[in-house]
Amino acid sequence: MPPRKRKKAADAFSRGLTAGEVAEGSPAGQAAALADAIRADGGSVLVLFRDPLGGQWQLLAALPIDQVEPTPFQRDISEAHVRRLAGVIDALGRFLDPIIAVRNAEGKYWTPNGSHRLSAMKRLGARSIVALVLAEPELAYKILALNTEKAHNLREKALEVIRMARDLAGRNGGPEKQYALEFEEPALLTLGVCYERNGRFAGGAYHPVLKRVDEFLSDPLGKALAIREKRAERVMELEETVADAMKALKDRGFESPYLRAFVVARINPLRFHKGETPSFDATLEKMIAAGKKFRPDSVKAEQVARAAGAPEETG
Repeated sequence: MPPRKRKKAADAFSRGLTAGEVAEGSPAGQAAALADAIRADGGSVLVLFRDPLGGQWQLLAALPIDQVEPTPFQRDISEAHVRRLAGVIDALGRFLDPIIAVRNAEGKYWTPNGSHRLSAMKRLGARSIVALVLAEPELAYKILALNTEKAHNLREKALEVIRMARDLAGRNGGPEKQYALEFEEPALLTLGVCYERNGRFAGGAYHPVLKRVDEFLSDPLGKALAIREKRAERVMELEETVADAMKALKDRGFESPYLRAFVVARINPLRFHKGETPSFDATLEKMIAAGKKFRPDSVKAEQVARAAGAPEETG
């Protein structure tokens, strides 16, 4: 048998623009209009250049800091992170990491990647901030893909996604599934509603199940959000059932940080399921019913001990 031929690898350094091409040409259309708008807003365009990979025009600009704000659907600020950043920037006496920004329809500049740096600069009393300004405002909605400043936990991700969905729905957004890239995964939308209702909701216990049975909807965002509210109600009902089972276990003397994970695992109908995955509604219905029938007297201490793993994430 002749040896299998290896697939030829792509030539190294063969994609995008050369260093010289990045600065060649004159911007037109959105990029040119954005440059004019920045100047009219009191900002200063430092350089216009083309993205080295995709070739799109973008700008490095100094913006009046009072006109820059986080996207309204972004995660909440960590005060500790802002304090640390402000201390480092102040000690260096330099702002070395430009934020990303887009200009919205109201003439403000949204930063989907740089909220903590922006807050640190405002805390230090800065009058302006340097930003990589993108000509396509819709990029503000790619927030989870763009925001790499500080790792998100599940609560932060879910809250950003549901806030983004509500904002897009208010702008006559299309079908929910059209925003799969922006929302990352459908379970985050459902969990986002849960976290809105209870900031300390133990979403990490239910995330693995929801990832398997939740899906992006074909409905327009406004209608899809109503469905998300109903799905969140079922998840919260499940949490109440699980909490009752946990209390029953504690009353029998069981003490473990993994009781919730243990109960969820015991009532999860997908553990040994083969074939086509059941629907969201069918799965939640089975889990709630199983939770109500949970028998704490059948549980042994070694079974709970085996449930130990990574501490569950509560936000």
